Amino acid sequence: MDKLTWSYSSLKTFEQCAKKYYHTKVAKDVPYSDTEATLYGKEFHKAAEDYMRDGRPLHHKFKYAEDVLKALSAIPGDKFCELEMGVKITEFGYEPCTFDDPEYWWHGIADLLVVDEDKAFLIDYKTSKNAKYADVKQLDILAAAVFTLFPQVKRIKSALLFVVSGEFVRKDHESAWRDAYFRLFNPELERLAGAFESGVWNAVTSPLCKFCPVTQCEHNRGK
Repeated sequence: MDKLTWSYSSLKTFEQCAKKYYHTKVAKDVPYSDTEATLYGKEFHKAAEDYMRDGRPLHHKFKYAEDVLKALSAIPGDKFCELEMGVKITEFGYEPCTFDDPEYWWHGIADLLVVDEDKAFLIDYKTSKNAKYADVKQLDILAAAVFTLFPQVKRIKSALLFVVSGEFVRKDHESAWRDAYFRLFNPELERLAGAFESGVWNAVTSPLCKFCPVTQCEHNRGK
C-alpha cells in the first residue's frame, strides 16, 4: 500500500461504506458526479467567498444568509476564504504543507478562517436543511490544521454554520490539545489501513444505497 492519505470527506465515505470508498477513491472506476444538493453547496460556498473576500453582493437566492455573513465579516482579523491546508508527518511530528504536497498526510479546506493575533474564528458552511446530523469532529481536524499552519494561534472558536436553518454548532479549541485532535481519527484510519492491507472492502447497506453511484454493488437499489 502506498502512504495513507486522507481528508475528512474521504474518511466519511469509508465509514459510510468501504465498497463505495474502494470504487470511488481506489479503483476509481466510478466517476464522481455532482447531485443537485452538492451543486447548490458549491454555489453557496463560491457566493460566500466572493462576498467575504471581495464584497460582491449575494445572488438573490442566497440573500437569506446575508445577515449572518455580514456579522462574520465584521469580526476583526485577517480573513482567509476557502483556505486550502495540508499537514504532513515527519520525524518532528505534524508539520504544515501545501494542499497538494506530494508528502501530505491530511488535507482539507477551511471555508472561513479569521486570525486575530493569538486567537482565531473558524467557520464551515453547511447547506443541508438543519443541524440534525452535525459532526463536530470535522471542526477538530480543521482546528488542528490551523494550529499547525498558524503556530501563533492558541485559541479557536469554531462552528459549523447551517446557513439554511441559521444554526451554529460550536466548539472551542485550544492549541495544547492539537495532537489529541489529530489522534481522534486514529481508529478510523487504522480500519482504513487494514482494508488496504487485506484488500477487503465490505459493502454496508443503508437507505443511502439507492443514491450510491456504485451501481455494480448488489445492494444498490437504484439500478
